[in-house]
Amino acid sequence: MKNLKSLAAAIFATLLFVSCSNDDTPEQINEEEVITTMTVTLAPDGGGSPITLQTRDLDGDGPNAPEVTVSGNLATGVTYNGTIVLLNETESPAENITEEVEAEALVHQFFYTIGGGLDVTTEYGNFDSNQNPLGTEFTLTAGAASSGTLTFTMRHEPVKPNTGLADAGGETDISASFNLTIE
Repeated sequence: MKNLKSLAAAIFATLLFVSCSNDDTPEQINEEEVITTMTVTLAPDGGGSPITLQTRDLDGDGPNAPEVTVSGNLATGVTYNGTIVLLNETESPAENITEEVEAEALVHQFFYTIGGGLDVTTEYGNFDSNQNPLGTEFTLTAGAASSGTLTFTMRHEPVKPNTGLADAGGETDISASFNLTIE
């Protein structure tokens, strides 16, 4: 009987030891960024008034559509230095998500999609540590008078390098289209 109690105690201690091992530590989760506002600033090379493109969606997936604004038209033949700022305005003060995106450049990339006959070209201005595009900084050159759309899409965990949005994979963190005119 004494041996049976000792055997039961040994089995219990073994089960307790196994169930308390460090293998049960939960994996740390890197939550995705909350982005309510994207502001694209296009500063004319050589000076002049910047053009601001902004989308703002303070209720997220709520019933209200994002507010999209464009502060002015582009000028033919002008090169603009572009910067993108992402904010989480559900917090006070607003959290600058751009800093996190740039710190995690290896797993983020912006893509610029031109549509509707808009005559512009874009070129990446900043890169990750492997020299693959990040895109929170860029140049945009306005060509002939035209109008159309310019869409900014940020992908999380895209395949890098890639040949564009179509083969990048990953998940879209934010995407916004702006109607632009070149005059």
